[in-house]
This record gives sequence, C-alpha cells and structure tokens, in this order.
Amino acid sequence: MLQQFGFTQYESQVYTSLITINQPLDATAIVKRSGVPRSKVYEVITKLIEKGIVLESFIEKKRQYTALPMEALVEKLTSNFEANIEELKKIEVEEMEVDDRVWTMRDNQSIKSIMKELMVGARKSIHLSLWADEMTSFLPLLEELHQKGKHIHLHAIGEIKTSIPETSVLIPTQGHDTLERSRILIVDEKEMIFAGIEEHGWQAIRTHSKPLVTFFTEFFYHDVVLTKITQRHHDLIMNDDEVRDMLLKLKY
Repeated sequence: MLQQFGFTQYESQVYTSLITINQPLDATAIVKRSGVPRSKVYEVITKLIEKGIVLESFIEKKRQYTALPMEALVEKLTSNFEANIEELKKIEVEEMEVDDRVWTMRDNQSIKSIMKELMVGARKSIHLSLWADEMTSFLPLLEELHQKGKHIHLHAIGEIKTSIPETSVLIPTQGHDTLERSRILIVDEKEMIFAGIEEHGWQAIRTHSKPLVTFFTEFFYHDVVLTKITQRHHDLIMNDDEVRDMLLKLKY
C-alpha cells in the first residue's frame, strides 16, 4: 500500500497490519499479521516510528504499537510531498546553450508535462497538432496564452470548441479510424516535440535542431492544408477510392 510513496515492502506490510485492526499489537502479533520475518520486524517498526507513522507505548511492561490514523497519514504524506516540491523548485538550473541534439523520451505523462512546460514558456508562438480529446486538456492554458498576445495555431483531429481563431479541425470520417495518433508541438519556431505510439506506448523526440523544427513546422501546415482540402471537397474525396486512399497516406 505504501510502496508507491517510498516505503519498503516490509514497512507497508507492518503499517497495513496495524491500521486494519482496532487495537494495539505487540511485535509477535505484528509478525503473524504482517508476514514480516521476526528477525526484521523490530528494525522495520523502529523505522516507522522514526517516520512518525507508527506510535509506541508500554502497556503492562510490554511494548505495543498502533498505526497513525489513515486521515493523518494522508495529510502527512501530502504535506511532505508539497514540501519536497517546494525544495525542488529552489534548485537553480543553469541555462543550457541551445544545441541541435535530438532527445528521446518515453512515458505518456512525462511527454505531456514537458509539452505543457514548453507552452507556458512560449514567448511568441505555439503550433500544436493533437487529437481533440487530448487537445481539450490544454485548451484553458492555450486560450489564456492567446489572450496574453501569443500567436496560437491549432490543428485538431476531432471536434473542439475554442475561442482561438486559428484553429483547423479534421472531423474523422470513413477511413480516419485507421489513422495513427501523433502529437506535434512547435514553440517560437525554435523548439519542437514530436510524439507517436510505438510498441503500445508513447515515445517522443525533442530538439532545437533548425532543420527538424523547419521540417515539422512545414508538416504542421501540410496537415492544415490537407484538412481544408478534405473539408472543401469532402464528397469528391470520399466518393473516389483512389483519391481518398492517397489523401490518407499523405495525411499520416
């Protein structure tokens, strides 16, 4: 239960054995309930006492233990997390010189977090291409940046509602259900992220490389133009198998 918060498996087992019973336990009872070896249980209990999530008492000349109540534990973990975040923010990071290296990264949430960070730091412009369900989570920030005078140009696959005027929307129709998801973010025409799904997980590249930034900027406008073509000549495209298949291959 507590391992995802940095506690060991044995610490988690001991705390669980105490919080799930409405009475104090001695070390022998904790061993039986938790499954922690007797040779380790005192060491684990001592660490939990030091961390403030197990309380110790002498009852009838015997050491007994009880768990910090769950509500108090949640508040403690929350406070510790927030304090650690504040300490992390104090770390001074030297500004790196701009280079043309290509950085790769994985993990969906990490990619989205970096995308948000780049958007917040944009000085002039943002070009963003996303599927609508993902675009929606960024819209409040993007609309705020638009109100502050940043040039925002969006390309969404799927219907979205936004006050940002430069928004092109491709409504998926026949054939579009086979399109692979991808993300393009270009900030200030100087830095970009491109992400796609490979081997059942998101992977991305991030770079300041001018040739790549230029390429993906052109690719962004390529998507915008193809979307407008699809909208204006929908019947022609969808009724001509050859044209439709070629357009879908061009699109993705």
